[in-house]
Amino acid sequence: MTTAQKTDFLKYSHSIGLSTMEGRGFYYPVDTTFDGGGKVYTVSRSLDGDNRGLRVTIYDADSNYYTTFGQYGEGDGEFVWPTAIARDSAGNTYVACEYLNRIACFDSAGNPLPSWGAAGSSDGELDGPSGLAVDADDNIYVVDHHNNRVQKFTAGGQFLRSFGSQGDGDGQLNLPWGIAIDGAGDIYIADWRNDRVQKFSADGEFIAVFGEAGRGDGQFHRPASVSVDGDGNIYVADWGNERVQVLDSEGNFVQCIRGEATDSKWADAFLAINIEEAAARAGANLEPDIEFFNDDPHEESSHIEKFFWAPTSIKLDGEGRVFVTESNRHRVQIFARA
Repeated sequence: MTTAQKTDFLKYSHSIGLSTMEGRGFYYPVDTTFDGGGKVYTVSRSLDGDNRGLRVTIYDADSNYYTTFGQYGEGDGEFVWPTAIARDSAGNTYVACEYLNRIACFDSAGNPLPSWGAAGSSDGELDGPSGLAVDADDNIYVVDHHNNRVQKFTAGGQFLRSFGSQGDGDGQLNLPWGIAIDGAGDIYIADWRNDRVQKFSADGEFIAVFGEAGRGDGQFHRPASVSVDGDGNIYVADWGNERVQVLDSEGNFVQCIRGEATDSKWADAFLAINIEEAAARAGANLEPDIEFFNDDPHEESSHIEKFFWAPTSIKLDGEGRVFVTESNRHRVQIFARA
């Protein structure tokens, strides 16, 4: 199954990534964020039961690699099942861990700060924290996945307020995941199980809903992440449909992207050293003509390497470029406005 684009709003630029357990590369990455100096931060989740790949990788859009920080564990600066990453204006980094039901915190150099959060359903408690966002005042918004709500905290973890409840009505949520805050302070939630995106005011009042369940233009199947640009255009990682969709500020469909990945510079460097693997790859058919058993986009994405396979996060950097974190292929695909 393929979906035709209506416009060339975004154009593919390049990919960054390499499957590695440590150092330069990712291992089942789940989310990405940025600092103000051009550096990019991607957190890897690794596989359940295999903790070797957990870390935050720092690099830039030109594929320069800098370092990593964070690791597996239950102490400060450690996490088990990371789901999201965000940074504040002071350069502190926050990583949500759904296993520990807390937020791991780091200073601008990647050194651990005290973690905060505890398991539960009362105010300030968490059950499966997923999306993270930071507002203009450096308050931290946490999507509280299994509690079907969003909670607002200070940078130190003091509870401020929450909004949302379980359901499928306006303003209600069902296993929400991703979050974004626009320039006016309005909040966008990837309402995962309800197959839609909802918009709220900074105070948590319902404003609008975009999308519905399905595979057509402007429809979603388990959206995992949302982002908004300065013009109000809405970018959605339509995880269950293995694609990215762009809507305008009113929710009208603009573009659908399935992925166009090429080899990254990191992969090229690896293949230049590993000659036998390079030879095997050179002879492989990366776009096989397969008679699929069904029309599930997952079947196509799992066989066609250039396509998104588990696009878990979509984020915009300071230049308006779109970074799509693609978990199952250990890479980030980057797009720019046409």
